[in-house]
Amino acid sequence: MSDSVTGTEAGEEAVAAEENAADAGYDPAAPAPLEVPRTPTGNDGVDTALERLGDADRLTTDGHLQVYEDVHRELRDALTALDARPGPPAPQPPYTPS
Repeated sequence: MSDSVTGTEAGEEAVAAEENAADAGYDPAAPAPLEVPRTPTGNDGVDTALERLGDADRLTTDGHLQVYEDVHRELRDALTALDARPGPPAPQPPYTPS
């Protein structure tokens, strides 16, 4: 006796597995959270952008692009802000010869 499965039996098992999954309410195309942990960075702008990535967990893949573009823009803005010059220098006291 052989333990191998014929092509017909394998196909029947696959169909049965799909039917069981459908009966259980499982939809492989439905959005599923990745549950990737996000460690706070201490920078409010960056942390907010990273939290926004969680929105992709509730969207189908065609909605991910907008989330990723938004997060990319927010992170780019946070990096650009690091390069921004501070305000004008403080005024110097008037020169007084001694």
